[in-house]
Amino acid sequence: MANLDDIDRRLLKELQAEGRVTNVELAQRVGLTAPPCLRRVRGLEEQGVIRGYHADLDASSLGFAITVFAMVSLKSQAEDALREFEDHMADLDEVREVHMLNGEIDFILKIVSRDLQSFQEFLTSKLTPAPNVASVKTSLTIRTAKHDPGVPL
Repeated sequence: MANLDDIDRRLLKELQAEGRVTNVELAQRVGLTAPPCLRRVRGLEEQGVIRGYHADLDASSLGFAITVFAMVSLKSQAEDALREFEDHMADLDEVREVHMLNGEIDFILKIVSRDLQSFQEFLTSKLTPAPNVASVKTSLTIRTAKHDPGVPL
């Protein structure tokens, strides 16, 4: 865990809310001048606290009307089997998140698709036959009541 002071936390909170803020504006918001602000941000990047910057895209505006959560159980939980499954999922563009769980389900996946037919094709041709898959249970989202990426700061 990174050792962060109050200014670091304020920097992270501002960047998490608005990743495209200029360094000058960010410095003003947290009470620094631009050069030390930039040094702190670069330090947080180098420590791996800030992993990257991205645009938060609206899936439905881009034609991805369906979001599905898939609960996947594997035949084996040996490390090589887990890695093989994870590597396979990394190559599938529709799979946006992969989380290993403890308990009865081995993985939960967040999948986007253009429509139900496209998802069904993905399910039967790419997910179910993936390495080591024993079973897949899926749930389609009806609506998203909260989408708040990042962590509470």
